[in-house]
Amino acid sequence: MDVQALYALRDVAGVPSHPALFLILGVVTFALHLFAVHIMLGGATLTIRGAFSSDQNWRRLANAMLATAKVAVSVAVVLGVAPLLFVQVIYDPFWYTSNVLSAWWVIGFILILCVAYLLVYVFYAKNEDFTKAKTRCPGSMILSLGLFIVVGLIMHALTNQMLSPNEWMSWYAPEGKIDPSGTQLHSINWARFSFMILLAAPVTGAWLYGYRHYISVRADSESEYLNFLSDLAGKMMLYGGIATLILGALWMATLPENQASFASNPLMYLTALILLALAMLPKVMGSKINQGIAGYLVVLAALVGVLLVGVDREVIRWFALVVDAGYNPMDYPINMDWYSTILFFVTFTVIGGLACGYLLTVAWQAGQTEGVYTPSAAVTRIGNWTIYAIAIWIVHYFALGFWVWAQ
Repeated sequence: MDVQALYALRDVAGVPSHPALFLILGVVTFALHLFAVHIMLGGATLTIRGAFSSDQNWRRLANAMLATAKVAVSVAVVLGVAPLLFVQVIYDPFWYTSNVLSAWWVIGFILILCVAYLLVYVFYAKNEDFTKAKTRCPGSMILSLGLFIVVGLIMHALTNQMLSPNEWMSWYAPEGKIDPSGTQLHSINWARFSFMILLAAPVTGAWLYGYRHYISVRADSESEYLNFLSDLAGKMMLYGGIATLILGALWMATLPENQASFASNPLMYLTALILLALAMLPKVMGSKINQGIAGYLVVLAALVGVLLVGVDREVIRWFALVVDAGYNPMDYPINMDWYSTILFFVTFTVIGGLACGYLLTVAWQAGQTEGVYTPSAAVTRIGNWTIYAIAIWIVHYFALGFWVWAQ
């Protein structure tokens, strides 16, 4: 495709800050989103496994993972908005074209996501405690997990389609006959998609080490359950990590021509080494992985691995759109808007920092408290400040909107 046609599709208003900022934020927020998705997928899978088991350790784990998956879905949805917006800002000719080519699936994405999310709560409402009652309505959780995977497949296809501008006309008008229906998903790399899904195994294994340490300080923690968690986490990280590396190699072997040069990029080998190190971490650390805060460090290591995968994904996009197609997002016209840029970072750091800090503090202290948890005066003050800050932000939002409207 003529690169000038791609430039002509750009937003004439330009971008409100330097494109590099959107590029970096897109990678970071995507990595956080993907990490939450992996915890959701792994947590949901372990919930289903435990719900069908008669073993009390598995059923106890199902309780914890159902609660984890429920929260992880919310986090994944919220965090998923940011990278999507950043991609739309600097890669808009590619992203919007891909969406038009598969318009029905773009609309269906929202509907399928809503149904999948609702089914998690249906299953949650039906099963208060797996250790005290039989599993009820397991089909709702199985269907929910399946629909979440379908949602991921849709997003994968849309992302893949934007990387092949030379194929757009053949998809839009196959054999010269225009098909404006938008009912097809035109580009699926099953190795890439499977890699992204299966990465949930080692990531969730790492999460289990953090969960094990989180509950190990409680007086009512049983050594049998803790040993069960450690053994399961180690297996998930080792076998899941090796399987993920195999799929990653298959992904590199099936890269299309406009992306194939990434397969020999040093960054690819670095990512493979990091993921291999993550898989081998339980074997290397041995019993030390269950001591002190090592469990949380394993979770951090998994997050680093996911971040590298996010960087790889962006570099592959760079090879396809910048190197091959000749489109450079860094020369996007800039109409600098300091207000919106500062507002974003204030919202992210101050509002988000207060809210996340309060929620994490309450979750941490409540999880390590026997009986009813009562927050301290300091924690209560943080909660109140969070409410005040959000209220001020909402008032400011509408006040600014009315002021702009009145101009």
